[in-house]
Amino acid sequence: MDLHADAVYSYVRYRLLPRRDLVDDLVQDVFLSAWENLRSYRGDSPVRAWLLGIARHRVEDFYRSRLREPLPPDDDAGDLANLADPAPDLRLDEALDQERLSRKTSEVLESLPEIYGIALLWRYWEKRSTKEMAELSGRSEKSIERILARSRALFKKRWQGE
Repeated sequence: MDLHADAVYSYVRYRLLPRRDLVDDLVQDVFLSAWENLRSYRGDSPVRAWLLGIARHRVEDFYRSRLREPLPPDDDAGDLANLADPAPDLRLDEALDQERLSRKTSEVLESLPEIYGIALLWRYWEKRSTKEMAELSGRSEKSIERILARSRALFKKRWQGE
């Protein structure tokens, strides 16, 4: 564990941003799962690669389980449905350095209802198609599209400070 904990921790932290509060628990699950399945390790690949594979599956399980949760109440549903452009206006690259932009993105993602933040992360960070997201979460593709539309609209609204 000592040899590979840093690599697993870094991988999980990177994939769960901005949800840093969940990293320790997920890393613990990875090593617990590895311990429980140690007999199934065939040695075909390095231990580090095997552990990172387990970590990848745990992160996907996390996203999948969060997307299965009920949607939050639509307090701003009328306002959000009328927004024409679903993508946030990120022209701030010229005015902000990359660190500030990244920080603001994390802050906005953290402020969203969890299912919306997870949907955006899974779609854009993990580069999952809506079809994949639907299959893995047990929701319909149309439901995933609606969640993503609401997520993008709320992200844009909060990004702009409305």
